[in-house]
Amino acid sequence: MMGALQRQWRQWWRTGRLVGLALLAGLLVLHAADPAPVEVLRLRTFDLYQRLTPFEHPGKPVMIVDIDEKSLAKLGQWPWPRHYIAKMVGNLANAGAKAIGFDMVFGEKDPTSGAQFVERAFMLTPELKAEIEKLPSTDAFFGDVIRQSGVVVLGQATDPRKPPVDNPRPPRPTPVAQINGDPRPWLRDFGYLIRNIPELERNAPGVGMFVLSADIDDTVRRVPAVVRVGEHIFPTLALEMLRVAVKSAQYKVTLSPNIADAGIVNVGVPGYEIPTDRQGRLWVRFARHDQSLYVPAADIILDQFDPQQFAGKLVLVGTSAVGLRDLRTTPVESVIPGVEVHAQLLKSLLLKQHLVRMNGIETVELVVILLTGFMLIALIPNGSAFSIVALFASLLAAMLVSSWYLLTQHGFLVDASFAAFSCTLLFVVLVFIKFMREASQRREIRAAFSHYLAPEMVNRLAEDPSRLKMGGETREMTFLFSDVHGFTSIAERFKADPQGLTRLINQLLTPLTARILANRGTIDKYMGDCVMAFWNAPIDDAGHAVHACEAALDMLRALDELNRRRQAEAAAAGTTIEPLKVGIGINTGECVVGNMGSDQRFDYTVLGDAVNLASRLESQSRTYGVDIVVGDVTAERVAGRFALLQLDLIAVKGKAEAVRIYTIVGDKEFAESDAFRRWHAAHDALIAAYRARQWDTAEARLAECRALADGRLAEFYALYAERIAEFRQAPPETGWDGVYRAVNK
Repeated sequence: MMGALQRQWRQWWRTGRLVGLALLAGLLVLHAADPAPVEVLRLRTFDLYQRLTPFEHPGKPVMIVDIDEKSLAKLGQWPWPRHYIAKMVGNLANAGAKAIGFDMVFGEKDPTSGAQFVERAFMLTPELKAEIEKLPSTDAFFGDVIRQSGVVVLGQATDPRKPPVDNPRPPRPTPVAQINGDPRPWLRDFGYLIRNIPELERNAPGVGMFVLSADIDDTVRRVPAVVRVGEHIFPTLALEMLRVAVKSAQYKVTLSPNIADAGIVNVGVPGYEIPTDRQGRLWVRFARHDQSLYVPAADIILDQFDPQQFAGKLVLVGTSAVGLRDLRTTPVESVIPGVEVHAQLLKSLLLKQHLVRMNGIETVELVVILLTGFMLIALIPNGSAFSIVALFASLLAAMLVSSWYLLTQHGFLVDASFAAFSCTLLFVVLVFIKFMREASQRREIRAAFSHYLAPEMVNRLAEDPSRLKMGGETREMTFLFSDVHGFTSIAERFKADPQGLTRLINQLLTPLTARILANRGTIDKYMGDCVMAFWNAPIDDAGHAVHACEAALDMLRALDELNRRRQAEAAAAGTTIEPLKVGIGINTGECVVGNMGSDQRFDYTVLGDAVNLASRLESQSRTYGVDIVVGDVTAERVAGRFALLQLDLIAVKGKAEAVRIYTIVGDKEFAESDAFRRWHAAHDALIAAYRARQWDTAEARLAECRALADGRLAEFYALYAERIAEFRQAPPETGWDGVYRAVNK
């Protein structure tokens, strides 16, 4: 039992599963390492989903005031005088904008304002300079407008190339409520802060960071919700605009209380709970570029706009002008103004249409890879072509469709790309190994059976190796043994020429083997001058008994042809030879067939009582003087297909149970002839009289049979004449059952 289990275990591993497990382990390590190619594959998959179903909503809760080419043409090159910007803010605030965010930094004083203008101007008289310096500061005017509006959020930027110590003055962060701990360890430190001039910053109700960090492939997908600069935390522009719009004094950052998904889980202001990744980044649900969101800045400044467009809206001020270089790439657009990225983020926040990649989702993805990998490794090596393709297609579809559904319907970002890649790679490798293993198996089967099976049967077995069950199975089969009569005396004549004896045996066995193979038989082995063959394994053969009998008749015909050829060759050489004669035993019954032997060497062979009986029947061909001896089960299976005559009721040596044995004297055509019918009737009458101890009747039937046989079965009828004579002299005991008990094998 343990040996069988060990063989099954070794067989399980020999199918390529070890390679599959090693590959799966490597894929899991690769997934955990998350190198750049894996990250890009994941991001591009999310991009594909968004391109197929971009975010769409008919409402316009966000508008963009665009410093476009048209506005630059009307009002001059950038930067514009601050009183232009102040008028823009005043007009938007009066129109009812809930928040106005600037996607830019006013980091320097207005060059057109008083003292700044005088510093840059030349050929001015001292009197004129003094008068100009007395003019009000446009920066102060702009700052006053910002204060009065109460809705302006100034933008700030970072420069990680500069050290934090270069910051000129203490920053002004927005108050933040930290839930479940300090979020700073999870935030990237951007180091240096690029700020607005003090006249503007101190009057603004909000200051936000407009950081648009592109991913590894220069595509903007995630925008930080909060940014760390040194020890300070700042909200990004969109979050700060949302805070100003809801008139909250602070925003909050929440960390996960669980170690398993440690990191930031959400940020928010009253009425808005915004999920983030553990680094506090927001995945933007992108839409196609929407030109209807844009209103030229010049139209606002020149009072050429509809105030209703901005009532109750959040307004972003930015630029689409190519010369100002604020252009970005998103998953759904190759080129889009950076200000629209903020606008689309704000829109998704206001409509609560978030994209979320939950903390710890990598573990779930890893488990999916592990489970699908195990399924493929376990099922592919022994599966049919249809089943493994169906399995692969089902797993692939399930992963991709589930990932697609979770994103489009619930906003959850679950990476199916690496799982699909892993599944595909495992499928290709395992199928390749399976193909190579089966090709090798077919070669082995062809090599193993090409000398024992007919070519067409070898092809069938090679195409479907499942027909060959390793280890052994029980089935009904027909067995044939053929042996040369008088081989010992023949071998003695070749005592001085062993090579000649080998050539003679090869001359005999070659045509006999060909007839067996031609009739769908399998050669089990050669034992000197003996051939052992069987039918109905490894290829199923419903007519195995018939085919064995046909092979026996063909073998006798081949032997006659061989003897004629040898006699002709001997006559030409002026010598004489003794014709070869064989005896054939055929029996049908159940046995065990399969690969048997030892771990070092085994053969495809058969074991069972029916096999032994077939061998014993062959040896009885000498006793009864016939060419073929057939067991009773075989005779029953082929009744009507051959000319069969009963020989005896015999208990072969080593067996107590008697069997009826028969001989074949012709094919179906002869069996249906009138001559055979008369012979068969007389023969059966002989056997019946013999077993009934009616010796006179038996002798009469015997004479009739000899006349009808026309010289055939002469030795058999002589044997019965001898038995009858002996029984006349010494009658069998009372209760004699007519069984002949053989004393020789």
